[in-house]
Amino acid sequence: MALIFVLAPDFLISIFIDVSAPGNAEVAALAVSFLAIAAIFQIVDGAQVVGAGMLRGLHDTTMPMLFALMGYWFIGIGLGAGLAFWQGWQGVGIWTGLAGGLSVVALLMLARWIMRERLGLLPFLNVKE
Repeated sequence: MALIFVLAPDFLISIFIDVSAPGNAEVAALAVSFLAIAAIFQIVDGAQVVGAGMLRGLHDTTMPMLFALMGYWFIGIGLGAGLAFWQGWQGVGIWTGLAGGLSVVALLMLARWIMRERLGLLPFLNVKE
């Protein structure tokens, strides 16, 4: 889906509005920007969902929840508000911030998975020889 968002934004936008109409030019340009961010969002969201699922399989749910809280509410909304209101990016800034927060969550999930043995997250195996 991310590739479609990036490679064929005009086609997707034309499903909803007449992109050839001069009055829709500004809306179409905004939609292209939002679709580019949505493409990034798709990729990092998939990564964080897989990361959360892998950690859930190890019965590790508290830290992923805290990662999500920090990533979405503090980093995502904070960065989004900063970009939208202080940098003048408006709606694109909000969504860029949310995608950035989601990226941080995905990276934290991956880092926790990589360090699972060191963190003692591996299940105890009672293997009889």
